[in-house]
Amino acid sequence: MTHPLFSVLSPVLEQPEGVRQVFFAGTQHPVPGLAYQVDFPRLELVLEGEQMMEWENEQGVSQVICMQAGDALFVPAKGWNSPQWQAPVRTLSLLFGKQQLGFSLLGWDGKQFGSREKGNTGRRGPRIGAFMLQALNELAWHRTDQMTAQFLVKGLLSHALDLFSSSAHTASRSQALFGAIRQHIEEHFREPLTRDSVAKAFYISPNYLSHLFQKTGGIGLNEYLNYVRLEQAKNLLKGYDMKVKEVAHACGYIDSNYFCRQFKKSTERSPSEYRRQYRSQFESLEP
Repeated sequence: MTHPLFSVLSPVLEQPEGVRQVFFAGTQHPVPGLAYQVDFPRLELVLEGEQMMEWENEQGVSQVICMQAGDALFVPAKGWNSPQWQAPVRTLSLLFGKQQLGFSLLGWDGKQFGSREKGNTGRRGPRIGAFMLQALNELAWHRTDQMTAQFLVKGLLSHALDLFSSSAHTASRSQALFGAIRQHIEEHFREPLTRDSVAKAFYISPNYLSHLFQKTGGIGLNEYLNYVRLEQAKNLLKGYDMKVKEVAHACGYIDSNYFCRQFKKSTERSPSEYRRQYRSQFESLEP
């Protein structure tokens, strides 16, 4: 799985002049109404088009600059900026929280936002990227050193792309593993499956198995296993003249009374009532 930032940032990182100019916002107060301000450092990058952007200069005086494609604005923690949406533009915002790295892609066609995409991922360790952010904070006092500023911004963009790409790869592997476990359950539901036995079959811990089902599937392992068994029970009740106890055992339930309770909880009918109602409806459709 390729993260959407890959196609956005690759040209910026590969081209020598991918980052054209780096601006620095101040941290003075008061903050104008509708301005963006957060407690963490941010990086604003114009990808296409141009955008009028307001922020404070080193003297604490508000200024408006027309940022072009490739221009970046570094906003320190508690700093502010105020974008003006006039001409068509596409922008990227990166927010460097203590534990999370967030991104927001915006597209403005001159009249309305045509595209919005955002996401976040965990930051690997407190030091990763922190030194580059600290260097940009210090460079705000020497804003004429554009070569170093461009180097640092490219480093942060590369770091962000690495984090999000790793996150996407991990998500893809989790989805594949979840799908394989679901298939395993659907093929072996007649057996006495447990959390430990399923985890052992895939060489993972029982706790990780439970976490995977809740995070990726939004459902508990036992809840999903019960769902698969009950769906098969419905098919057997509708298509075969098996006793309820036989249906229960065929679907992996050792205790037929427990099966009946679970079935009624799911369908609000006992297995026998479900079969009678289905056959009554089926016969009423016959010519």
